[in-house]
Amino acid sequence: MTSPDTRPPGPDEALVSLYAPRRRRLRGRSGTVASAVSTIVVVVALLALLASKGAAPFRNGFLDPHQMWLAFLGDPAKGILSVGKGFLVNIWLSLICEVMVLILALGIAALRLTRGPVLMPFRGIAIAYTDFGRGVPVILVMLWIGFGIPSLNIPVLSTQSPVVYAGFVLVFSYTAYVSEVYRAGIMSVPSTQVQAARSIGLSSSTTLRRVVLPQAVRNVLPALLNDFASLQKDTAIVSVLGVTEATHAAQIAAGVEFNYSGYTVASLLFLAITVPLTRYTDRIVARDRARRLAGSS
Repeated sequence: MTSPDTRPPGPDEALVSLYAPRRRRLRGRSGTVASAVSTIVVVVALLALLASKGAAPFRNGFLDPHQMWLAFLGDPAKGILSVGKGFLVNIWLSLICEVMVLILALGIAALRLTRGPVLMPFRGIAIAYTDFGRGVPVILVMLWIGFGIPSLNIPVLSTQSPVVYAGFVLVFSYTAYVSEVYRAGIMSVPSTQVQAARSIGLSSSTTLRRVVLPQAVRNVLPALLNDFASLQKDTAIVSVLGVTEATHAAQIAAGVEFNYSGYTVASLLFLAITVPLTRYTDRIVARDRARRLAGSS
């Protein structure tokens, strides 16, 4: 007698299995066509809006090709700084700050998760710091540090470059955010794995380094990448301290030429960095979701 699991497929099931690949191809083809049509409609609508007579002031003020090229290259004779060269400051400032944030945030997160009574005062300081760093806008901290520290007239602190103050503020603010991301990732690791690691003789530090942290970082990697994309964008805030970066160079070009196309150039440069990083984050999230679903099945 044929078992239910090994019985041959019926005629209906055979037809379904025969036409299933074709049906999937048709669905995928129709989805591609619908996506292409909707994209074309949106692009045509935007172009029609920009080409309308009422949008002429906007085109002349923000999308002038000559002014955009002038702002990108700069013109020393007119006192216009290069937005392209200024954007290099945004890039290296964000890279340096990201490395420091990764290291310091991990220390803050580990400190907050300790249970020893000796470290209780330091845990309180860490909690107060994270609450302050996450609760106060970055631009306000930038103003306090950038204009407050020089007014103290302390020989070492008050004579630093504005870039140093700006980098300190970015690290100060984002370390608070990333430390909470780290802490959430560490707490997401099952306690049974920690207990198993300790039961085979691993010390607390070794368990944290070899068992907990690899899983914690993998769990919160999308959130870390999103924070770094935000950090890259927030380097534009350092312009309030007079740091010559892309936004500040665009402001100078706007003041000289009475045209805002330099802001468009700066926006496109930031998009050139943040959009690929965002797409990479989406891929990481999708791959992690597929891995979790495969593990649970």
